Amino acid sequence: MKKDAVLVLSSGGSRGLAQIGVINCLIKNGFNIKSVAGSSIGSIIGGFFSMGKLDDYANWVKQLDKKDVWGLMDFTLKSNGILKGEKVFDTLKQIIPDRNIEDLPIKFAAVATDIIEEKEIVFTTGSIYNAFRASVAIPAVFTPVTDNDTFLVDGGVLNPIPAEYVTQDKNDLLIIVNLYGKSKQHLSKKEISNDTKELHKIKLSINKFLNTGNKKSIGYYNLLSRTSSAMIHKIAELKIKQFNPDILIEIPHDSAKTFDFFKANGLIKMGEEIAQETIDLYFKKNN
Repeated sequence: MKKDAVLVLSSGGSRGLAQIGVINCLIKNGFNIKSVAGSSIGSIIGGFFSMGKLDDYANWVKQLDKKDVWGLMDFTLKSNGILKGEKVFDTLKQIIPDRNIEDLPIKFAAVATDIIEEKEIVFTTGSIYNAFRASVAIPAVFTPVTDNDTFLVDGGVLNPIPAEYVTQDKNDLLIIVNLYGKSKQHLSKKEISNDTKELHKIKLSINKFLNTGNKKSIGYYNLLSRTSSAMIHKIAELKIKQFNPDILIEIPHDSAKTFDFFKANGLIKMGEEIAQETIDLYFKKNN
């Protein structure tokens, strides 16, 4: 018997790949997902699912190694970001063509942040790739998306768990996937692949910028990243309390770093395992 549900997918960098495993597990357990809302990486996973193309995206990302991930990074000298964020989406468009959100078989909403007006921007129409690019624009990492007289950045800045933007009927279950869960070691620390000498040099130069500071201080980028993470964690906690989901699937916040997309296989498997454990507990309590 199908169980109607709406799904909210949080921001959280490459940890969001675990959401692929979560969705696979939900479908396997008979959940009929009628509406999806996502922020940042959650918008990408939710968007491809709503398109019916999540398997295509999963098959692509599973093949990436460290060198591939670095190869998709298009560095820029602009002062408002170090990555243009165009190369990865241009690559994906060759595999999964663009579509308008209003034409998708499952209702979908993606959230970005208008950093000038300090408000949320919700995409429910127009190009899904335009919505992706705005929603994942991590401040100081990706250059912001210019939209008329404003700048759009990562949706997680104001709303990491956009539960208010799913279309929920009275009897639909609310399912939230939170990528800011408590620490729990699920993945091996063993490296997936070895760096080439050239790649290693690139990493060293970038790490030098990102970790500027002495041993007794914290680098500029690390300080910015940890500060924003702390704020987003707290916002996520408040949103979960506010919406009180029927099922809350929590992925450990230290499962992966922002750009660990080469860990796709392990993250997807972890998502499936955590989702199944959570679903089993839900059925046990409600039967």
